Amino acid sequence: MSDKQSVLGRAVRLSTTDVGALVERAEDPRAVLDQLVRDYTAAIADAERAVSTTLGTLRLLEQDHAEDVKADGEWGARARTVSRKADVLRASGSDAAADAFDRLAKVALARQLRSEREATAAEPAIAAQRDLVARLGAALDGMRSRLGELKSQHDGVRSLSRTTGAAESVNALDTTSELRRFEDKVRREETRLAGKELPASCLDGQFERLDDLGDTAEVEARLAALKATT
Repeated sequence: MSDKQSVLGRAVRLSTTDVGALVERAEDPRAVLDQLVRDYTAAIADAERAVSTTLGTLRLLEQDHAEDVKADGEWGARARTVSRKADVLRASGSDAAADAFDRLAKVALARQLRSEREATAAEPAIAAQRDLVARLGAALDGMRSRLGELKSQHDGVRSLSRTTGAAESVNALDTTSELRRFEDKVRREETRLAGKELPASCLDGQFERLDDLGDTAEVEARLAALKATT
């Protein structure tokens, strides 16, 4: 599981935690509140960093996608131009020159096909990054709300007077144990999400497969389509 997915899993858990119930069950509410405020503050900072890096990755993916879409259009336009030139030359009896321009049209169409496929291959990764940003944003809102609740309770809890011998044993592990009951449900969510973020190696494999430009049949079909429209 990626670091960002781990951050998301913790953020989802903390954003849905019933902090009021945790404090009510605690033998030392003030100690638990102190630890929870620290936990939520740290988790919010981690989630904010994850959002920032994810947005950066998303912007790069979107930029590359836009360039591929632009290249798709440009190579298509070049293919049409040289194909029409070939038709004009062939109509004038210059078959050899026409064949040369048709070969250029095929090269342009092959490059158009490559750009088109690269743009298509990037779309799942872009969608996954957008989904991750949205989920992290929602979890951040939830954690900030929970942190606000905790801070609003903090002063009130100071006035409580509870006599218990177990109060001194309250520490970070106690708080964590209270949170553990949420782990099973969250793990299922993390497992489901883990498959959504495409690793770079997966994308690299898709791009490497595009290096084979032997799509002769597709290029020939596209050239024939161009000829049919001129």
